[in-house]
Amino acid sequence: QVQLVESGGGLVQAGGSLGLSCAASGPSFSVTTMGWFRQGPGKAREFISAISWSDANTAYADSVKGRFTISRDNAKNTLYLQMNSLKPEDTAVYYCAADMGRLFYSHTYYFSDAYKYWGQGTQVAVSS
Repeated sequence: QVQLVESGGGLVQAGGSLGLSCAASGPSFSVTTMGWFRQGPGKAREFISAISWSDANTAYADSVKGRFTISRDNAKNTLYLQMNSLKPEDTAVYYCAADMGRLFYSHTYYFSDAYKYWGQGTQVAVSS
């Protein structure tokens, strides 16, 4: 059972930056795709970004492209999300997710249902 623990959320002013981390434990060597999703107040969970664990292929939602950067540290089994130029509409609970499937090959990395493992979420609040 892969376990995911997010950290790094908080309150920041618009235009500021935050970095999120997601530490994976358990049989995480079998994870092939990891992603970040978020769920704002009264909104559905939405895809933010994903990364292929082996070749670091990445994907971003249009709403965060150019502002957010996803990365991973294979040795530490940790996923990161650097968020710059934050906007009030970025306010949400941010979740990391992982799956053992090759979601980039199947083009399903942006579907939340494609991921088997989820973290507990970390709150990000951006004030205007």
